[in-house]
Amino acid sequence: MSGTFCHAGEKAWEPTRDGNRRRVLVHTDELMVEFAFDKGGVGAPHLHPHVQASYVAEGRFEVTIDGRSEILETGSSFIVPSNLVHGVKALEAGRLVDSFAPCRTDFLG
Repeated sequence: MSGTFCHAGEKAWEPTRDGNRRRVLVHTDELMVEFAFDKGGVGAPHLHPHVQASYVAEGRFEVTIDGRSEILETGSSFIVPSNLVHGVKALEAGRLVDSFAPCRTDFLG
């Protein structure tokens, strides 16, 4: 467990391999992560065994899950069931807040 509270600006952004940014906020066995994308940034199609719930905190994204695409904007959300191929493209600069079950220990470095 990383703590109970996380204040704005307390956690540092880390660059991701695909040129975006990620920061791990508070977490327990489930994990909350924030991803930031510049306009045109891509979260390449991938899959993982974790169930993922994502909230669009800012911006507009084309989200593709298992071959189905939708445009989502600030205030929208989506769920990715375990082992489905999914990815995003930032139609404008924005941020996604993701939660994973179980925890994405690969993000905890």
